[in-house]
Amino acid sequence: MGKHELGRPAVFLDRDGVLNRVAVFNGTPHPPSSLEEFELYGDVPDGCARLKAANFLLVVITNQPDVGRGTQSREAVEAMNLKMQSALPLLDRIEICYHAGERYGQSCDCRKPRPGLILRAAAELNIDPKRSYVIGDRWRDVDCARAAGCRAIFIERGYKESLREAPDFTVANFNDAVSAVLRDAAL
Repeated sequence: MGKHELGRPAVFLDRDGVLNRVAVFNGTPHPPSSLEEFELYGDVPDGCARLKAANFLLVVITNQPDVGRGTQSREAVEAMNLKMQSALPLLDRIEICYHAGERYGQSCDCRKPRPGLILRAAAELNIDPKRSYVIGDRWRDVDCARAAGCRAIFIERGYKESLREAPDFTVANFNDAVSAVLRDAAL
């Protein structure tokens, strides 16, 4: 049997509610509306460094449907991503879905819970989804992990929405999510 190189392990990171703070209205999280509102959680830089030290690629996967819906500019989202990248230089890639979603007549394969963002990054960066993790704060992230064959780590932020699939781990914050990845990957 010939030896073939395994794809690399990655941690796919949702953006809003995982890396940066969100505004919660009536139990539903909303992304920051301006660059001034964009603020990383305090445990994120150290958590990313811990994942990187364990040889994980770090790929942000984010739905930004407000762009497709016309309520947010692509420039504002890109400015927030630049701020995020300068604060988190260890990020390997950012994958974004700007489509509004099926209810708005914009169907695609990249809007979470579909796995397109993960599959695109996996193909281009030689990532093995089966050795990889998704850290998210909503049902779409968990379902996306399942669809791509990744392990799912759910940060419970107390939103008024139910999960559809069970995550592998449920944690309280980003630091605990990182610890769950590192513990699980060591097994």
